[in-house]
Amino acid sequence: MNVLFLCTGNSCRSILGEATFNHLAPAGWKAMSAGSQPAGYVHPRSLALLAREGIATQGYVSKSWDHLPAAPDIVITVCSSAAGETCPAYLGPVLRTHWGVEDPAHATGSDEQIDAQFMLAYRILRCRIEALLALPLAELQEDRARLKAELDRIGTLMP
Repeated sequence: MNVLFLCTGNSCRSILGEATFNHLAPAGWKAMSAGSQPAGYVHPRSLALLAREGIATQGYVSKSWDHLPAAPDIVITVCSSAAGETCPAYLGPVLRTHWGVEDPAHATGSDEQIDAQFMLAYRILRCRIEALLALPLAELQEDRARLKAELDRIGTLMP
């Protein structure tokens, strides 16, 4: 199963989701990330946070959804509609769910306050990814309606 973490810029949240998922995922499950309007760079604070968490950071780049390495089976949008962001709509025969997370790239304040926003985004995504990976995945791959319901439920979880 290929999971696509999708947002607008593909510099923070979707990268955090992709790297964390790939760090935790079982064999046969792979994440990728993309943006509808990629920023063209991965935010340095995202890479620093992943490194502090012991998650590999090499190979991650901000990229367009027009250049995916594989067709996704599941698309998880991570934009924050609560902040007035417009989520990109991925078209195609995929399972879609929304896991809104505030964009830490827009955080303001001291370095500590900005780092705290990055950590919060990471913790939310990790909590949800761990919940997804705790599901009976082999069983749910055969029951798309139940998998969709579980993905939607997980999108409301907070650490």
